[in-house]
Amino acid sequence: MIIAASEKVPLEKCPALVLNADFRPLSYYPLSLWCWQDAVKSVFLEKVSIVSSYRRKIRSPSFEMSLPSVIALKSFIKPSEHPSFTRFNVFLRDKFTCQYCGDKKDLTFDHLLPKSKGGVTDWENVVTACSTCNVKKGGRLYQTSGMHLYKKPFRPTVDDLHQNGRNFPPNFLHESWMDYLYWDVELLP
Repeated sequence: MIIAASEKVPLEKCPALVLNADFRPLSYYPLSLWCWQDAVKSVFLEKVSIVSSYRRKIRSPSFEMSLPSVIALKSFIKPSEHPSFTRFNVFLRDKFTCQYCGDKKDLTFDHLLPKSKGGVTDWENVVTACSTCNVKKGGRLYQTSGMHLYKKPFRPTVDDLHQNGRNFPPNFLHESWMDYLYWDVELLP
């Protein structure tokens, strides 16, 4: 849902989209957002530039400014090439889909070579699985389970996860963010 600017929205619902110095979001999923307090503090510390603002003012007894909706870092942060191995990132790599049956509910993860048989918890040995398929496979080796994978597990790059994250936009997108996000936005020639 794309939200238009409004002065009636509570400040807590006015995060700032954080862009790297190259004007790309630091992260797509989760989307790089800072609370309004961190955004304002970074403006005062001259660590960011304001790119766009909400139609809302914040005030102190001696100061007034428009509340930032998009900020860009002044110093470029080089993204790491490979993301951390986390449950969330495994789900994102596998597009929140069981790699055995395609279900999207009640997800967990499965070791192709079970830990009880010496398997490790890493990108190449873990896939997203629904609870039903995980129980069905049990402690058996993938090769002897009779089950088939949609996609062989792999170690993704940050770009792989960003690309997949674009398929799962957050529930809140402010209109001022749209020029910096790439989900289903028609590009002008």
